[in-house]
Amino acid sequence: MQVIMVSHKEFEGAGKQPGLQVWRIENMDLKPVPKGLHGNFYTGDAYLLLFTTQAPSHYIHMWIGDECTQDESGAAAIFATQLDDFLGGGPVQFRETQNNESLTFVGYFKSGIKYQKGGVASGFQHVVTNDMNVKRLLHIKGRRAIRATEVAMSWASFNQGDCFIVDLGKDIYQWCGSECNRFERLKASQVAIDIRDNERNGRAKLQMVEEGAEPPALTEALGPKTSIAPATPDDDKVDTSNRKKGALYMISDASGSMKSSVVAQSSPFKQAMLSPEECYILDNGVDRNIFVWKGPKANMTERKAAMAAAQQFIKEKGYSDKTQIQVLPAGGETTLFKQFFSDWKDKDQTTGPSKAYTIGRIAKVEQVPFDASTLHSNKAMAAQHGMVDDGKGKVQIWRVENGEKVPVDPSSYGQFYGGDCYLILYSYRLGGREQHIIYTWQGLKCTQDELAASAFLTVKLDDSMGGAPVQVRVTQGQEPPHLMSLFQGKPMMIHSGGTSRKGGQTKAGATRLFHIRQSSSRATRAVEVEPSASNLNTNDVFVLKSPDALFVWRGVGASDEELEAAKHVAGFLGGSANNVAEGKEPAGFWSVLGGKKDYQTSKSLQNMVKPPRLFGCSNKTGRLIVEEVPGDFTQSDLATDDVMLLDTWDQIFIWVGNEANAEERTGAPKIAKEYVDSDPSGRRGLPISTIKQGAEPPTFTGWFQAWDANMWDTDPLDRIRRSTAA
Repeated sequence: MQVIMVSHKEFEGAGKQPGLQVWRIENMDLKPVPKGLHGNFYTGDAYLLLFTTQAPSHYIHMWIGDECTQDESGAAAIFATQLDDFLGGGPVQFRETQNNESLTFVGYFKSGIKYQKGGVASGFQHVVTNDMNVKRLLHIKGRRAIRATEVAMSWASFNQGDCFIVDLGKDIYQWCGSECNRFERLKASQVAIDIRDNERNGRAKLQMVEEGAEPPALTEALGPKTSIAPATPDDDKVDTSNRKKGALYMISDASGSMKSSVVAQSSPFKQAMLSPEECYILDNGVDRNIFVWKGPKANMTERKAAMAAAQQFIKEKGYSDKTQIQVLPAGGETTLFKQFFSDWKDKDQTTGPSKAYTIGRIAKVEQVPFDASTLHSNKAMAAQHGMVDDGKGKVQIWRVENGEKVPVDPSSYGQFYGGDCYLILYSYRLGGREQHIIYTWQGLKCTQDELAASAFLTVKLDDSMGGAPVQVRVTQGQEPPHLMSLFQGKPMMIHSGGTSRKGGQTKAGATRLFHIRQSSSRATRAVEVEPSASNLNTNDVFVLKSPDALFVWRGVGASDEELEAAKHVAGFLGGSANNVAEGKEPAGFWSVLGGKKDYQTSKSLQNMVKPPRLFGCSNKTGRLIVEEVPGDFTQSDLATDDVMLLDTWDQIFIWVGNEANAEERTGAPKIAKEYVDSDPSGRRGLPISTIKQGAEPPTFTGWFQAWDANMWDTDPLDRIRRSTAA
């Protein structure tokens, strides 16, 4: 029988660039969704998503809305199979349903997923316009995975425990219920900022509104205010005790119809149970997860029918139709799958920092030089802001000064000061047309006036270019990989405080320490940190400058590229550098840093195959629940009113936020113990350290890039309030 390779015209550009691509099923065909609207889903539709990593490896997701028709979800499944075929059967495939998406999926949309009523059938289109005739009400739920659902435009939709966004086009109001807490407000404001910056191209005004202090514009839009319903508790989550139970089945189609036979009744399993000639189902249905593992030598029919087999299995077992399905090729197993095996070893698992490891298809994948910083560099942000190209286009930079933009001398491009705001215009060609991105970089120590002026000047620059550019607002320390790649081989240097203004320039400290780390997109950033030995990290390079010495310190796990970048930083600071290897430091080195101190020496950072995971423990809903933080985590994912659990595989940290309540504080150690005891891979007896917000040791902060000890000195919500009040 001849196998016909089906290829859709949309597949031609699929998976060519790292980042996210989204299509909607329209009249049984694929239509791309514009980048500015990624994260918006109509609940009457089905979607196909493809996420491509640097390696490249591929993740295919089909997403099914609650009101989607059978035909559309069927079409999405067919396109997912065809795209998998087109990419050589190497991608991981996920089936996602509204409100039950996988962590991998939620991680692409750090500023939330937005569900909108309607769909193709009712004439709703995905278009970015400067059309301000919008009128909708969004109900924001979630502390880690944020979901914004469109609800009826009426006071009856509100409750006191949540945040709501009243979107009136050119004005966006974030309404906060009287019982809504700070972290939830902060997460809701990310959604509101995302609507302003991406859907309205930065042209809308965002305002924060407290319950009881509603401006007239709200009563005009929603009618006279009626009484607001009290807070409603969230649905109970599945009991955690049985969540980690799994059973393993082998599937065969010997008789032409799929059959499954038990291999092992309960986890943990042994990796040797998976034969390369077969396909298997790992049944974790109690936690609404089903995995299909495709053996590399299994027959084609079985491999192609993997998704269908899982759907049939769910029906036979009587599981909820909201059950998550992941279809995994050998070599592309997800953390969630691997945790059910006690002895899992990845192919090419490295023993040291020099070798390379691959993700995804073993044979055809370009070997990625091992780089410990891939743990930290924010892939979710890369997915949203995308590495549009290699950063070799045209760059223009201005600094905000007295409400105006002043050109920066090209010789100091790549130098940023924490006391300033900058506008960076990047122009490149795509398909014969000139495209533009405006990055608005806001230093952590810049003034309120500068913050306001930078937002205003961005819109002005955007207007002068016909409103075509993409606008990306960047806070110091959260630079997306593409921005870091603009300085071609030179690291992006971030000076801690002060300003680069002539005359107003603050004098640099006598002793300065720069932390140099390369991100997964191979861009390097040098961030000035407090000159203390506790800030060193075995995985990176540091440049230390004192009035009479200059040292370049290389950690055991650091890369050659980081060392190369350090030479540039040393050249900028002036003087001839002494190279110092970790473990062979001269006494003079420690004395400049004020003495020897403990720092991050965790070797597991160096041959990291299992990425660290971060969870929040919260009883805001009335009972203590644990949720994983989706995507790549950053310091701002640590909720100051919760207890967080960081799992670095050889140890567990319990981080106690200053505003966590007594039940969370006392319940967390028990949760951490249960977490380890119920670990499906059978890890036992790991060290569990409890640490307090503001007193984090380097063994903890080393998992976050450019940890900022002063991050919580100012309330991040206040920063947002001040920048929106401008």
